[in-house]
Amino acid sequence: MSHSNERLKSAQINNDQNRTDSATIPKPPRGKQRLQWVGPGFVFIAASAGGAGEILFPPRIGSLYGYVFIWAMLTAVTLKWFVNREIGRFAVCTGATLLDGFKQLPGPQNWAVWLIIFPQFFVAVGSIAGLAGAAATAIVLLLPGDPRFWMIMVVISTMAILLWGRYGWLEKISTVLAALLISAAIITAITVFPEFGSLAAGLVPSVPSDVDYSEILPWLSFMLAGAAGLMWYSYWIPERGYGAAEQARENDTVVRPAELTQQERNRLKGWVSQMTLDNTVGIVGGLLNVTAFLILGAELLGPEGLVPAENDVAEVLGRLLGEVWGPVGFWFMIIAVFIGFWQTTLTNQDGWSRLLADGSGIILRRFQVRGRWANEKFLQKVFLIVLLTGVTSVLYLFIGKPVRLLQLAGAIEAAHIPVVVGLTLYLNHTVLPKDLRPSATSFWATVLAGVFFAVFAVIYLLQTTGVIWSSSGSAA
Repeated sequence: MSHSNERLKSAQINNDQNRTDSATIPKPPRGKQRLQWVGPGFVFIAASAGGAGEILFPPRIGSLYGYVFIWAMLTAVTLKWFVNREIGRFAVCTGATLLDGFKQLPGPQNWAVWLIIFPQFFVAVGSIAGLAGAAATAIVLLLPGDPRFWMIMVVISTMAILLWGRYGWLEKISTVLAALLISAAIITAITVFPEFGSLAAGLVPSVPSDVDYSEILPWLSFMLAGAAGLMWYSYWIPERGYGAAEQARENDTVVRPAELTQQERNRLKGWVSQMTLDNTVGIVGGLLNVTAFLILGAELLGPEGLVPAENDVAEVLGRLLGEVWGPVGFWFMIIAVFIGFWQTTLTNQDGWSRLLADGSGIILRRFQVRGRWANEKFLQKVFLIVLLTGVTSVLYLFIGKPVRLLQLAGAIEAAHIPVVVGLTLYLNHTVLPKDLRPSATSFWATVLAGVFFAVFAVIYLLQTTGVIWSSSGSAA
């Protein structure tokens, strides 16, 4: 949605009960049509399926702790389903992004936008550098060359697709690659599948005394999506045309659901139901993927006592799967890991360029900036080229450690999730009419999500500062 005006304009809505359907919220899909409208969830899968929380950290967690943290994995996934649904609810009912809502919050102007955007500059650079660098570690096993060269080629290739493509391209590419990766992960996990008793034991909440939260926290925060990834859903939902999106685009406004007729609000309920289906597809697909890689880590790496170092995840998993399948297993895993990291770099570049352009545009217009530097599409290209391709490449050239970059970004993301949760619930409670607000169950489950990630973030901070024990440190 264009952001050409400094402030949100009130939606110019005629509340005449007798107006024709063509002038209102479109009818939500029914029956088989509902499957045709599943799309943002596929992009969500792609944004997560090959990410740090799915490929990079699960094998390490599985090797270090086996299935002890399955309970934490399922809890995090379930809670993120509720968070993502509330973000999607706001986007469906207003046709706006989450930052459009955050800039309306009471208090100093745009304080919530600043709170979200500023740390995300660091998270974006660290995450893209880490993801593209991880993809490069797989490429060098297939083709000759320096990983730093291939890392740059990865970000340039994904940048090119986003510069000359559209959302439709992103959705199609994401759907195909996510399906390939998840299928590959499930097939390989089945070949080494453990006894159900081992998995079931991990359902009982427990935390080893020597747990290293610098491993656990980034995994849980990045799993499926971090704070930024959850917010991206509010961009992809309107792009697909859910709910009030078309009306908001036509009027260049944020739709105010309280001003809609009862018929229109009923239709928005149908779109919320459609969004819930879409969200569920994305969450379940991501869960299957992360579970598969956790199993691979526990069954292939754990018995060997291997915790893949910075750049060795693809090679170590490929070598061990090769012992099960032969040479085919090795190359199968290498290609699967490369596909996963490449397509996640693609969707993450898209998501962060949208988020940073949206937030920066809001802030710049507050300072009376006009012209192309206040234009969201222009800013999106600038961030894509300069920050998410140029700066990330330079960072990787100097650091070159995907795991460390992603651990730092994951810690920031975990601390940000409770903030996003609290602000989103406040928006949905104050902006949406009662019949479109979340139920008590959804509300309190989303609150629990914020508390869950806040607790892990605090524990990680205490461990980092030496207040509590770490597996590699000493007590304060």
